[in-house]
Amino acid sequence: MTVEPDVADTDAQQVAPPAPAKTRKAVVIAWAKRVLIVAVLAAAVYSVYSQWDEVYPTLTALPWQSLVLSLVAVFAGIFLGPLVWKIVLSDLGAPVRFTAASKFYLVGQLGKYVPGAVWAVLLSMELAREAGVNRARSFTAGLVATGMGVLASLIAGLAALPVMLNGRPEANQLLWLFLLLLVGLPFLHPRLLTWSVNLVLKVLRKAPLENRFTGIEILKALGTAIAIYACYGVHLWLLVDSLGTPRWDTLILSAGAMALSMTAGLLAFFLPSGLGARELVITATIATVLPSGQAIALALVSRLMFTVADLAAAGAAALVAYVQKRRGVPMPVPAED
Repeated sequence: MTVEPDVADTDAQQVAPPAPAKTRKAVVIAWAKRVLIVAVLAAAVYSVYSQWDEVYPTLTALPWQSLVLSLVAVFAGIFLGPLVWKIVLSDLGAPVRFTAASKFYLVGQLGKYVPGAVWAVLLSMELAREAGVNRARSFTAGLVATGMGVLASLIAGLAALPVMLNGRPEANQLLWLFLLLLVGLPFLHPRLLTWSVNLVLKVLRKAPLENRFTGIEILKALGTAIAIYACYGVHLWLLVDSLGTPRWDTLILSAGAMALSMTAGLLAFFLPSGLGARELVITATIATVLPSGQAIALALVSRLMFTVADLAAAGAAALVAYVQKRRGVPMPVPAED
C-alpha cells in the first residue's frame, strides 16, 4: 500500500522562502554598529584605567561595607533607567519588554564615554530597532526620557538649594540650572507634550502619534526618574557618611548633589560622560560637610563606581538578551523606518 505524501506538508516545504540576502547598506550598518560598540567599550575601560591611581588610596581607606552598599545603590538607579524608557515607549505606541529596553538603553548609554552625545543616541537607536522600535520612535522616546530625567534631577536638586544659597561660591554659579525647571514643567501636560513630540515627528517626516500621552504615564515616568536620583543620593550619602559624622540631612544634600551633577554632565555633552562637570557639582556641594580634599576624592570614587556599574549593567543586559535568543525566546522583528 502506497502512502501518499501530505499535500499540506509538501506545500509548506515548497512555500518556505529562502532567507533574504543582506543588502550592502545592512552589512555596512551592522559592521558600523560593531565598531561603535567596541569603541565605546574601549573608552569606558580607559576611563576606569585613567582614574585608578587617583582613586585607589581613597578606595582602600573607605569601609568595604559602605563601598558595597554604595555600589548596590548605583546599580538600583541604573536598572530603573530602562523602566523610564519602557513607560515612554508604551505611551508612544511601541511597547517593549523590560529586557529589550534594558539592552538598548544600558548598552547604548556606554556611548556617553565617547566625546559627543551623538554616539549614545545612535547606538540606542540601532539597538532599539532590533527590539522592533523604529528610529523615529526611539529618537523621540529618547528626547522625552531625557527631558523627564532633567526635570526629575532638578526637582530632586531642590533639596540641595538651601545649601547652595549659603554655601560655596562655586555652588551658587549653578543656580541658573533651575531655570530649566521653569521651562520644562509645562511640558509635563499631556497635550503640550504630545504636540511637541508630533512636531518632532513632523520635522522627521514621520507619522504623528496615534494617541496622545496620558497624565498617569507621564507621572509614572517622572516618579521613576526621581527614584533614580534618590538611589544615586543614597550612593553618595553612604560614601560621605563613612568619612564624617552620620547625619540624615546629608542624605537629602547628597540626593540633590547627585541630581544636579547629572544634569550638569548632560549639558557638558562634549565631554566624555560629563567628565569634570559632574565632579565640580559634587565637590562644591559635599564640601559644605566635608573638607575639600575628601570631597574631591569622593567625587572621583563616585565616578569610578558609576563607570564600573555601567559596564557591568550593559554586559548583564546583553547577556540576558543573548541567552533568550539561544533559548528560542521569540525576538521582535527589526522595525522598518
